[in-house]
Amino acid sequence: MSIHLILGGARSGKSRFAEQRAAALETPVTYIATAQVYDDEFAARVAHHQARRPPYWACLEQPFYLADTLKQQDAADTCLIVDCLTLWLAQCICDDCEKPAGLTWQAERDALLAVLPSLNSQVFLVSNEVGMGIVPLGAINRQFQDEQGRLNQAVAQIAQQVTFVAAGLPLTLKG
Repeated sequence: MSIHLILGGARSGKSRFAEQRAAALETPVTYIATAQVYDDEFAARVAHHQARRPPYWACLEQPFYLADTLKQQDAADTCLIVDCLTLWLAQCICDDCEKPAGLTWQAERDALLAVLPSLNSQVFLVSNEVGMGIVPLGAINRQFQDEQGRLNQAVAQIAQQVTFVAAGLPLTLKG
């Protein structure tokens, strides 16, 4: 088992870095996509990601219950890519997003942090670093920034490796 957190800004190359690392393992890969597509522009972004992946990789679209999905897909000598924690978080806290009744961010977060140390797969978790700018206006935006920062810190504590990607260049932060 190995957890590798890959952080970066939008269009930094973090997803591509995770995909390259996964491909180098030469093991079966399951790509867990957390995004829900709500508009044409975002659909184009998703299509760009899909076109880059090998056709023999399994892909699951799972915007919620990430911990359960990881448990179900976990196996020795396999690789799981979660892309990305940021969209997963946003959908869990957004009042306007379609989500299962009774789902709470705290329960989702706690379940993820509990399951990560128990996994047998090589896991790459892609997440945005959103705390390098100003404090945003609006309560939901501040909540998002705070929760993303807290989530990244908690996952980084569990992860054996943490990499920050900027302009397509990886910088090792841990491991």
